[in-house]
Formats: sequence, structure tokens, C-alpha cells
Amino acid sequence: MSDRGTAVGTVSVWHDEDGWCVIEAEATPGGCWLHVSSVLVSGPARVALGDVLRFTFERGEQDGYAFRAVEAWPADREPDRTAHHEAGGMESTLTITSDDDPAGGGD
Repeated sequence: MSDRGTAVGTVSVWHDEDGWCVIEAEATPGGCWLHVSSVLVSGPARVALGDVLRFTFERGEQDGYAFRAVEAWPADREPDRTAHHEAGGMESTLTITSDDDPAGGGD
């Protein structure tokens, strides 16, 4: 059994309010944890019970599961790696500016 890999599995548990699910696959015994922000699709990322996903995973404890998915996408499509999803559908930015004269001149 590998610590990393790619597999195909079925969503067996879905926590809509928290945005995470569990994927059952032979390569990840006991289930693989996935957050919806790691789903590579264009448009809103949606996951439902019974969905078949292809996913890359790593060994690492997450909410009681021994594996966590790094990325996932519907098994019958190619991943859209240009997609960017934020948890809860929100995004934020921070811009820092300075009032200093960039040429080094003072008052």
C-alpha cells in the first residue's frame, strides 16, 4: 500500500454543511477524506453521495481518516486545473501599500 497515489472511488459520506466528504476506494482502506475546495471542475464544485471520482491522495490523518485527497474530479471527465474554489464560496485578498516616496525623497 502506497502513501501517495491516484485512485477511483465512490462518495460514501457527504457533510454538506462543512464541505467535505469521504471517498471509498480499494487503494484507501477505511476511506479518504476530501474537502470540496479540492474538486477540480469548472463552475461551482458540487459533490453528492454516489458520485464516482478520480482522486490523488496522500497518507495523513484527517478527521479520523488515514488518507486525504489532494485533488479530485469526476471520473468520466478530465480535471480542470484552472478552476479555483474557496471554502464556503468566499475569496479574500490583502493589499499593502506604503505612503513612502519610492525614490527615497522626504518632506
